[in-house]
Amino acid sequence: MDVFAWMPLVGLECSAYVLFMGARMGSYTGGNTTGFVSPASDSLEGPIDLSDILDLRRPSRYPVRVAGDALASRGILSGDILIADAATPPAPGKVAVVMLAGDVLVAQLAWRNGQWQLLSGRAGTEPLPVEGDDAEIWAVITGLVRTQV
Repeated sequence: MDVFAWMPLVGLECSAYVLFMGARMGSYTGGNTTGFVSPASDSLEGPIDLSDILDLRRPSRYPVRVAGDALASRGILSGDILIADAATPPAPGKVAVVMLAGDVLVAQLAWRNGQWQLLSGRAGTEPLPVEGDDAEIWAVITGLVRTQV
């Protein structure tokens, strides 16, 4: 299992800017044109606000950064930012942040034999039961942000 590195993200309250070939373009509204107004101005959309899209204003949601590649088969890579929601109930097949024996882990949930189990995503790894006082499902992952492509 891979351990999470908790990292608060600063600046998610800001609107995002469109990047085109490395140049910052800002938010274009079409208002500062001269001559003929473009007929495409009806299709302009406002700035992209990641905080709004990912619903980060909810008190139960927070971003976490992944360290490790245990869930690469699910498309979750090292360095990705996951959006965790502590208010979302756990469900089989969902990816979750789990505290297990003092370690903070990210794993896929499975419900077997009346208890939650953690699946690693690596072939040949045995499921880990979530049981006892030192095990708790903290949050379910509801989104993913990748900063490097």
